[in-house]
Amino acid sequence: MENTIRGYKAFNADLTNRYGIPFEEGKKYSVNGHAVFGNHGNGFHFCERLEDTLRYFDAMDGEVLFAEVVGSGDIVEYSDEYYGYYDMYAATEIEVLRVLTREDIINMYLSVPGYRMVRFVQGFRLSDEEKELMKCSYAEDSDVMKAISYYQDGDKDVYSREKGRVYTKKNDSENKN
Repeated sequence: MENTIRGYKAFNADLTNRYGIPFEEGKKYSVNGHAVFGNHGNGFHFCERLEDTLRYFDAMDGEVLFAEVVGSGDIVEYSDEYYGYYDMYAATEIEVLRVLTREDIINMYLSVPGYRMVRFVQGFRLSDEEKELMKCSYAEDSDVMKAISYYQDGDKDVYSREKGRVYTKKNDSENKN
């Protein structure tokens, strides 16, 4: 029985990977040897969750494509507990099932748990209309609302404010006593 894992892979706008290798929707690719995760590894890298692919591609300022994929053959898993990235894989075979539309992506993130939405808005530039849609969908989740304000709207003070409390800096003469 062959081991398979479904997930997502990010690509440059021309459907090439980080190293310039071209891919096509609906095609399967393979490499020889054992799968090894990392920059100098062997195999095709992908993640179980789309937001984790944003670790490798800049979707805030650049055009990025995302595809649903199936990894198979020899597969290794990698998790980076320090940074909170889990279920990342390298596989000796990968099939690019379909390239997702922007609408597919936005619809997917209208119903994910809040912690995943926070990770998504940290790395994916939303349009003004998409931000409003997300704000309506996650209106009761203060973590998501703060993340949208900080990462999407540029409100750099959102995490330092508390409702009803004002922070002031003491001047040096008050601190000398």
